[in-house]
Amino acid sequence: MENKIKKIGILTGGGDCPGLNAVIRAVTKTAINKYKLEVVGYKFGYRGLYRNDFVKLENKDVSGLLHKGGTILFSSNKDNLFNYNVVENGKKIKKDVSDVAVENMKKEGVDALVIIGGDGTLTSARDFARKGVKVIGVPKTIDNDLAVTDVTFGFNSAITTAREALDKLHTTAESHHRIMILEVMGRNAGWIALESGIAGSADVILIPEIPFEPENIIKKINGRHKRGKLFSIIVVAEGAKFKNKEAVVSKIVKDSPDPIRLGGIGNVLMLELEKLVGKEHEIRNTVLGHLQRGGAPVTFDRILSTRYGVKAVELMMDERYGNMVILKGNKMHYAHLENVIGRNKNVNPEGELVRAARSVGVSFGDE
Repeated sequence: MENKIKKIGILTGGGDCPGLNAVIRAVTKTAINKYKLEVVGYKFGYRGLYRNDFVKLENKDVSGLLHKGGTILFSSNKDNLFNYNVVENGKKIKKDVSDVAVENMKKEGVDALVIIGGDGTLTSARDFARKGVKVIGVPKTIDNDLAVTDVTFGFNSAITTAREALDKLHTTAESHHRIMILEVMGRNAGWIALESGIAGSADVILIPEIPFEPENIIKKINGRHKRGKLFSIIVVAEGAKFKNKEAVVSKIVKDSPDPIRLGGIGNVLMLELEKLVGKEHEIRNTVLGHLQRGGAPVTFDRILSTRYGVKAVELMMDERYGNMVILKGNKMHYAHLENVIGRNKNVNPEGELVRAARSVGVSFGDE
């Protein structure tokens, strides 16, 4: 039977993430090799769709991408075409320019889109689907906070980077008898801190889902000291909160769909702990930052990204538009974008992972 789809587009939106190139590779190779489709890639996410800025993708263009971090299509987290910055009559205004993007697709003969991104990017994917655009979403975030899917690609690479950092901080902490704090990403979800902290043998793990008090952290540190452990390792998620306080905000980016940038909790925590421990312990803070987003994807993410990309094209060919590829258990499946957007997946404070960490002596600063 002749394919109804002849030409597809790919775009990557939001923050960069290990595994993006692997998804682009899998989509392109599957579309060309299995279904004989044409493939184009839009540059800088939705901005490329608005400006009709794209490149044709052939097998040769995606060869060797599996192990490379970042995205060859580039990315942007500031280009919501349903609320886009434009200049009219010399004034900057917000305007819905999504119809321009739709017309660009029609003009180039692009029948359907694979949209790779997190909650913001996929919200626009849902909105394009409502306009009749044939869309398949692929979930991407190092934070692992998207509902419905069990794991997002990039997460395992991020926690591997964080765990490696904790391994290195251990040697310095033990050598100098210091308290070492590592601040990691995750926004309002504690998955990176929790899983890297368990794997990296952290003594204290602080996550947004469990507000903490500095006195409880000191209790843990003093308990270790009495047992002859003269150093401690603390991993803190950027969205972690002191009890009865809000998360620490590093800055506000006004022209971003997600303007609040969390960060700085590690330094605030260091200053609070220094008041309580005095000169008995030296405390150092390390902010891991964008190192978590960069570099080559780990084995798990290379495989998962490939599976996501292949499944996205298969859903297209089955005409299951308006859906997002998901991982359930060990099987690839899909969920409607309408049922995905705005639903975050947070750490369960009473869940098995938290219980396991407590069982081996980890403190969450709450008791």
